[in-house]
Amino acid sequence: MGWDEAEEARGAVPGAPAERGDSMTGATESPPVPVVARVPVVNAANALTALRLALVPVFAASVVMSGMTHAGWQVIACVIFAVASVTDLVDGWIARRFALVTAVGKVADPIADKALTGAALLLLSWYDRLPWWVTVVILARELGITAMRFWVIRRGVIAASRGGKIKTALQVLAITWYLWPMPAALTPIGPWIMGAAVAVTLVTGLDYIAQATRLRRSQG
Repeated sequence: MGWDEAEEARGAVPGAPAERGDSMTGATESPPVPVVARVPVVNAANALTALRLALVPVFAASVVMSGMTHAGWQVIACVIFAVASVTDLVDGWIARRFALVTAVGKVADPIADKALTGAALLLLSWYDRLPWWVTVVILARELGITAMRFWVIRRGVIAASRGGKIKTALQVLAITWYLWPMPAALTPIGPWIMGAAVAVTLVTGLDYIAQATRLRRSQG
């Protein structure tokens, strides 16, 4: 079937009589090709992702203003971080619930996530609230897995596992704990939460590497 004939087949009305050429050859009409609606780039899910990205410098400025010694600015920085983290959950739910997944969102969402988490970890280490090795380990894993996702994106998508969601929750909780001006009695809890976050971060990182390797091998 040529290009013009294919276009006619797409525009054919179901149930309409066959054209003369079809009746002579006995050919049947091609079934109508389903029309796939295009998802607009500007949508609620991507708007929340953009908001999260825009909040990163605001959050960083709040931490700097606090110097991790001014309780008021620490609270502001912690609230901004918490709000930005919540948008990560909401934009993903909206994208799946209302079929608003776009190529732009797939790229922008992990960038916004890593920018927020990275800024928080780097600033906490800069102000001697968090050992540098913790920041290096977490960021190396996050950036490495993000690069791996893009590496296999043409062959398939590595979905977020339950372990990955637990990892994210622990990281957010640990960072929030460090940012908030906790009383001295509760301060020692922070390293334990962060330790759990680091452990899950490493385990899930190994799992993603295994998934990506299997996906590459299965697709050749």
